Amino acid sequence: MTMTMTTDPTPPASPPAGGAGALASFGYPQELRRRMGRYASFAAGFSFISVLTTVFQFFALGYSFGGPLFFWTWPAVLVGQLLVAACFAELAARMPIAGAIYQWASRLGSPAFGWYAGWIMVTGRIVVVAAAALALQVVLPAVWPGFQVVGGDPSPTTTSGAANAALLGLVLLALTTLLNVLDNRALSAVNTIGVTAEIGGVVLIVTLLATHAERDPGITLHTGGQGGLITALLVGSFTAAYVLIGFESASEMSEETVNPRRTAPRTTLTALTTSGVCGGLLLLGGLLAAPSLTDGRLATEGLGYVLTSTLGDGLGRILLANVAVAICAATLAIQTSATRMLFSMARDGALPRSAALARVPRRTGMPGTAAVMVGVGAALLLLLNLASPQAFLAIGTTCIAMVYLAYAMVTGPMLVRRLRGEWRPPADDERDELGRTLFSLGRWGLPVNALAVAYGLFMTVNLAWPRAEVYDPEGGHWYFRWFTVLVLAATLTAGAAYRGYRRRRDVPGQGATARPEPEPEPVRG
Repeated sequence: MTMTMTTDPTPPASPPAGGAGALASFGYPQELRRRMGRYASFAAGFSFISVLTTVFQFFALGYSFGGPLFFWTWPAVLVGQLLVAACFAELAARMPIAGAIYQWASRLGSPAFGWYAGWIMVTGRIVVVAAAALALQVVLPAVWPGFQVVGGDPSPTTTSGAANAALLGLVLLALTTLLNVLDNRALSAVNTIGVTAEIGGVVLIVTLLATHAERDPGITLHTGGQGGLITALLVGSFTAAYVLIGFESASEMSEETVNPRRTAPRTTLTALTTSGVCGGLLLLGGLLAAPSLTDGRLATEGLGYVLTSTLGDGLGRILLANVAVAICAATLAIQTSATRMLFSMARDGALPRSAALARVPRRTGMPGTAAVMVGVGAALLLLLNLASPQAFLAIGTTCIAMVYLAYAMVTGPMLVRRLRGEWRPPADDERDELGRTLFSLGRWGLPVNALAVAYGLFMTVNLAWPRAEVYDPEGGHWYFRWFTVLVLAATLTAGAAYRGYRRRRDVPGQGATARPEPEPEPVRG
């Protein structure tokens, strides 16, 4: 099925309750099942961020470069991401459509620009799925040695640990793909259970670490990582940068959410704020309760070492099992978000095999083919871990850089619209499904938007910078040092090649009739 999307994002006055009428105004029928309430929408964003998954996965990296001082990169990145999330909340109220990044960039910029944003985001999301699945290796062998099936050393930076990480990740991807093919009630139920368990786990872990504190918070003003202060902070920020993404997943699920114009903006901001507070407390608790800050274990084993050594093996393993549940929920949520992006682009006929990728069986109401495609793509990336343990870090940082770039491809044209005077406050008759005024930043919109763009571009460059000490510390793997740049270049090249092929194929008289790309129209924001 090929849909011609409308480029004017102006919502209809008083859109019908439930969101189906508003969706029709953008040129799409209601195919996905609209069943998600506010908590399920919040769960979509919170599960994607999943502080337990990502803080445990990247704490060691941040500490190894920044020492205790890397804690302060967390609030800095959180503020930057809140700026981006505020812009996204405005867009979620006005354009409650699946495939949010692609849809927003297309309507704010141009269909061609939006296609590249969606293409980068889809690729980045598939990489994020692989990176999240690899996180099981950080906790499962510590819960029970039997989970270390390959070799004896469970560290993800060793050959045996990397191979075992790939194996565990493949099993997890098989399960999450199955859930993404079934009815979305099962999907929402698993997400909700996972989020509830994760929030409870965070509260318990933070409380226990606080009662076992060995030092005061002043330790966070000390350095101790590799390199100078600037390098320590720039690389130390990778932890927060990797954790605090995916908050827009609530918007990705808009076509399955009840009252999306009201729900999605609020759950987008709530998911990020809640994750930011929980993650900051986890970092601080780990630094205060660690048995030692100088024995090297905190820089290699991270928070898992703190839990098992401070709280004892029994309680520590129970808490790590909770982390494993969070990792499974996060992988599921990320794959779901990537699937919705793939589905959204495919129903516009924007991808190879679009008809199959956009198909939504009535029995399930789920884009199953798109889910399988995301799962297979992530599984292939996991095999890189068999080539070298350094693939773990390369995959992780690459996916963050691609997500940040895609974010900037939304906030950038949004800022241009504001500067041209094409972004106006919502009119009095523009309301959400409950008859209330749409979410708007008002007079703060321009400064918030400008700062969001500057922050996003800065972090994209910071993440992609080919630092040898980060990506190739042992030398001899130049491709890992340049991995992020190479993947970005390959993604853009593949996208340009496909679009060129489509243009040649769709020339009138030489095949299918070309579908014209409409020009963007003024935005009422």
